Amino acid sequence: MQELPVVAKVDPTSSKIQKPSWLRVKLPIGESYKHVRGLVDTHKLHTICESGNCPNMGECWGEGTATFMILGNVCTRSCGFCAVATGRPAPVDWDEPQRVAEAIHLMKVKHAVLTSVDRDELKDGGSIIWYNTIKAVKNLNPDTTLETLIPDFKGNADQVQRIIDAAPEVVSHNMETVERLTRQVRVQAKYHRSLDVLRMLKEGGMRTKTGMMLGLGETKEEVVQSMKDLVNVGCDVLTLGQYLQPTKKHLPVQRFVHPDEFAELREIGYDLGFDYVESGPLVRSSYHSEKHVIKGWGRGKWMEEKALLKSE
Repeated sequence: MQELPVVAKVDPTSSKIQKPSWLRVKLPIGESYKHVRGLVDTHKLHTICESGNCPNMGECWGEGTATFMILGNVCTRSCGFCAVATGRPAPVDWDEPQRVAEAIHLMKVKHAVLTSVDRDELKDGGSIIWYNTIKAVKNLNPDTTLETLIPDFKGNADQVQRIIDAAPEVVSHNMETVERLTRQVRVQAKYHRSLDVLRMLKEGGMRTKTGMMLGLGETKEEVVQSMKDLVNVGCDVLTLGQYLQPTKKHLPVQRFVHPDEFAELREIGYDLGFDYVESGPLVRSSYHSEKHVIKGWGRGKWMEEKALLKSE
């Protein structure tokens, strides 16, 4: 497989790779975005869209999608890519599930994504709050579809089963990177443990999803091998996006992956058997997640594209 050239501007006075033009985004606009923006500001709601400085916030809010982080904002792990604070988290807030459900109702969110920090200090890993939040959201917002981006719960089958029992439309657990780089990128995580979590979810009847960041030093062959590993555990949806260094203390960007390479990996993913592949420089885990709920939608669009190309 031939490597595509890395196209990035290099400042001769700096060792840092400069961001290429394809990583620029438009300012958020539109009435739907303004409506959600107003509600968030007025009611002081917390979304990971803002705290994570997501480049797609305007587009997602305009489509009625938002991402919420539960179980606090202090993580017990210290991943090399993540800007969330590491330390001793505050005690569990048992009223949080209802507040999240009410926020989603207030914002009139059509599709919600829930994520969380890792809470390894808790006996249940935070899985009870996860279960309660999913149930509260579904009870108050029966027409809202839901994706849950969960931690690995240290591979504990009982804790994973709580997510299955709560039955969200999609359960996501991010691999983040290839096997060789896992210890460096996700310090306390294990590559095959994450695969096992995705396998357990699939065997429990869930529609499963994962995400990976590119530009951390992986090779294309390693990415393809990870894709094969994911297909082998039945993963339905894959997102691939460009890693961006959040602060100087985090892992540096090794390269900016060209959009053509993302497009090629999308083709490979569909050929391998994924039901939906979202692949591009600005793709983040929850980007277009409202479409990831729909079985066959991504593959169907891909097949339409291929048929159109053949007819030209």
